[in-house]
Amino acid sequence: MLYFKMMDRVSSKENRSFPRINFHSKVHYQLRGKPEFDSAVTSNISCGGMRFSNDKFISTSTAIMLEVNVLNRVLRPIGRIAWSQPVSHSNRNHMGVEFIEFDTLEKKYLKEFINMQL
Repeated sequence: MLYFKMMDRVSSKENRSFPRINFHSKVHYQLRGKPEFDSAVTSNISCGGMRFSNDKFISTSTAIMLEVNVLNRVLRPIGRIAWSQPVSHSNRNHMGVEFIEFDTLEKKYLKEFINMQL
């Protein structure tokens, strides 16, 4: 029995649908239904979503419109907050955004950018 448990640990791997890269950039976002834009800093990105940090808590399932600078192009996907986690000993929060609407050409551009970084 112990042998099988050890094998599970060895063979386990990430189950991500899209490759993810470290990507540190300022992102502008607007919560759907709110008039103002805010900004945050990304830490990673994939064609399926991104992670960012800021000093505001945003609850899960919140729709969010994004403006992300990737090289010389601004991408404007729409996402939803998949998870939100406070950073210990800080007033900051980490959040994961799942892209739910993404222009086909913009998504292709992001995919090519990520593939160049891998």
